[in-house]
Amino acid sequence: MNQTETVVGIDLGTTNSEVAAFSDHRVAVLGPADKMLPSCVGLSPAGQLLIGQPARNQQLLYPERTVRSIKRKMGSSEAVTLGDKTFTPPEISALILRELVAWAGRELKGPVERAVITVPAYFSDAQRNATREAGAIAGLEVLRILNEPTAASLAYGLSGDRRQTVMVYDLGGGTFDVSIVTIEGDVTEVLASHGNNHLGGDDFNDLLLERLCEEFEGRYRIDPRPNAGVRSRLWLAAEEAKKKLSFEPYARLREEAVILDKGRPLHLNMELAREEYEAMISPLVETTLDSVSRALADARKTPGDIDAILLVGGSTRTPLVSRLLRERTGIEPRQEIHPDLCVALGAGVLASRLAGHAVERVLVDVSPFSFGPSYLGERNGEIYPHCYHPVIHRNTPLPVTRTERYQTAAPCQTTVDVKIYQGDDDDALKNILVGEFHVHGLRPVREPNEVLCKMSLDVDGILHVTAIEKATGKSKHVKIANALRMRSAEEIAQARDRLEELCSARAPGPQDSLTGAATGNAGAGEDRAPEPQIPESHRAARQLIERSRRLLDSMHAEDKEEAIGLHERIETAIAAGDEKELDQAVHALSEFLFFVEGK
Repeated sequence: MNQTETVVGIDLGTTNSEVAAFSDHRVAVLGPADKMLPSCVGLSPAGQLLIGQPARNQQLLYPERTVRSIKRKMGSSEAVTLGDKTFTPPEISALILRELVAWAGRELKGPVERAVITVPAYFSDAQRNATREAGAIAGLEVLRILNEPTAASLAYGLSGDRRQTVMVYDLGGGTFDVSIVTIEGDVTEVLASHGNNHLGGDDFNDLLLERLCEEFEGRYRIDPRPNAGVRSRLWLAAEEAKKKLSFEPYARLREEAVILDKGRPLHLNMELAREEYEAMISPLVETTLDSVSRALADARKTPGDIDAILLVGGSTRTPLVSRLLRERTGIEPRQEIHPDLCVALGAGVLASRLAGHAVERVLVDVSPFSFGPSYLGERNGEIYPHCYHPVIHRNTPLPVTRTERYQTAAPCQTTVDVKIYQGDDDDALKNILVGEFHVHGLRPVREPNEVLCKMSLDVDGILHVTAIEKATGKSKHVKIANALRMRSAEEIAQARDRLEELCSARAPGPQDSLTGAATGNAGAGEDRAPEPQIPESHRAARQLIERSRRLLDSMHAEDKEEAIGLHERIETAIAAGDEKELDQAVHALSEFLFFVEGK
């Protein structure tokens, strides 16, 4: 083959599809925005062809003129009707391929006529032939039909002289498969595969959709399910909630005017916790573990024979997946390459080799360290104030944002001390302290108060940490520069000596710490003394703070910063019992609100 000829790698996915090729001296996913093309095709009422996001948007209004998840129908004779036109599954897939080729052609500044296209390892001959047919209809010469687990191993560069046995766990939008493969040199052999071509993130969405419909029906006594447009809208809302719950402990769903009832708009406003979501999908995830056991047995392997587990597909971002795989195999799954783009990048590696480029693997920026806060929890059967688990795990692709929830450790606690560490030991004092800050002015409630710790790490090694009181949205932020800088042995020794000295000089009480939500509230407030009477001046001051907080969203940035500063000044005065300072701070906030409310 002419070395200057362009060959692209394509992941023809159930939910999203991507195209990758050799560009600017590396393998890269091509295209606009997030590089993912929704695998969705539609015809507008005017007969206009819609591909990708426009088709996905139309699905809300005209679901009968839109098709998604066509990959599930590949290899079947089932016809697809869009409006007054009928298509075969390969024809729909060809439309998606044409759009991807157009993306690649614009970015590579030339025609694209040859491709490597990936398919699940368990795809039958009929499904593989249908994929080749789709490529031919799109005007492509399909050089290879590449198994998705093989593509994943190519993306990770798992090759060399040593023979490796790898499990590729691929949970996408509409299909699931797990493959046991051996890799030696440039040869990747699939030993066994198992899966379900009707299981994936779409099914998680369906469970969430049912939960939303139940909530709506319970609130208004109206069933939204028969209305196709409303159902599509709620399905997309469920999908967004699912994505958020992969990184956040809660997802808030707000859908305005879902249905008009006698001219009255009915809204949906509810919060979902990750625990509730994971309880919903747990039976489905458990079935994937059955496939894992089956694939291992078919390959005559045990978890001890596996060198690595690679996570592929957007649905593997759900923390439950990694947690259960880790519990069943004792192996920490790898996910340092973007799970949505991993297969396309692997296809791009093979495509680049076929075009004459020397490519071994995909290069990605990952965090070499784990980061998280210390908290009060149980360790070795005892309450310990320096427990630790990472919020950002090492080998996570950059940039990254993650949020974890914690609880205050004592009743009426209004201040928390947030210490951020770098490392993986469950004893924070054995890790490296990289930054700390205090959050003042929390609500003085008797029950545990939830505080969210949000951490963002960019490619330049700057770590942003925000502590947020969930009930009020009150937050405090710190920026930690050079978070990814390697620490010298001397710095590590100094940090540990300093922390041990601090620990021996003063063992922090529960009122100074966070306690992890996962550990419950053990040791927090047991045998509590009666709550002291709150002075009227303190009660009035906090009522003034609440009045101010209700106005925060409408304030300019400068006003908001001044207001929060006054809130903290009042809380500090209350905590110190300084009535004179409290009087002055309350007066200052009252004057401030007089001008703000008059604007």
